Amino acid sequence: MPRRAFFAALGAGAVGAGTLLSSRAAWAGVPPAPADRLERIGLELYAVRKAMKANPEQTLAAIRAMGYADVELLWSFKNFDRTPQQVRATLKAEGLTATSAHMGPELLLSDWSEHLRTAKLLGHQYLVVPGLPSEAKRSIDAWKIWADRFNVAGEEARRAGVWLAFHNEPDHQRAIQGEFPLEVFLARTEPKFVRFQLDVGNMLMGGGDPLAFLRRYPDRCGTFHLKNVIADRTQDTELGAGIFDLRTFLAAVPDLAKKPCFVEQEGTADELASAKQNFEYVRGLRF
Repeated sequence: MPRRAFFAALGAGAVGAGTLLSSRAAWAGVPPAPADRLERIGLELYAVRKAMKANPEQTLAAIRAMGYADVELLWSFKNFDRTPQQVRATLKAEGLTATSAHMGPELLLSDWSEHLRTAKLLGHQYLVVPGLPSEAKRSIDAWKIWADRFNVAGEEARRAGVWLAFHNEPDHQRAIQGEFPLEVFLARTEPKFVRFQLDVGNMLMGGGDPLAFLRRYPDRCGTFHLKNVIADRTQDTELGAGIFDLRTFLAAVPDLAKKPCFVEQEGTADELASAKQNFEYVRGLRF
């Protein structure tokens, strides 16, 4: 199921009951990791969405048992019938933190100040928008309008101590009316207000080169999705089974220890088994 459809199905935009509470302390002020490894490994909860829907507490416990230190949240958990306090208690009990959350773009347009207060309460360092409404598939002007909205919302977010970021999907690199959406968006948004979450697998599936992109925009990329793809780039796969050289990529990230990295494999028959396998792969990388 596409991520935007998943948000809609679960009630995207809900900031109240069911939003996971976390602390940004895991990244703020943490000593730099050794130069040859990724010290903290996170998991984007979309990778285990079925398990989370079935039993959030059990799933979070399993994630921590695998060795993950961080999770990236989805602001769409109201159907899980959990209060923020309940989820905070679970995260605290498991020793998990979450410095980032994915959210729908509509939150920028409605009660944004309140959403930022909630994000500050939750301790989020990043609020990440993973995609734009359907009009952005047809109109490059829609991208420009949203870029302007990101600048306004991002400036307010910075005053609240939060970063607003945008996340790439495969089709974001395909030309619309002769222009490439990501290029337009990054050129029009202010680096001091808006950052970028680079999903390396999505970029590969869109026909791009994540390493070249990183080298072009080293200061815009503040957080990453670690994902790999099969040879024809039509779908993702376990990190160690794909075509992308993740080790070389991570070695090229400036100040890697300060930039949250989240494993995400969207298509898998066994979510938790793949999450464990992917964690072991990343933990074993040296660069």
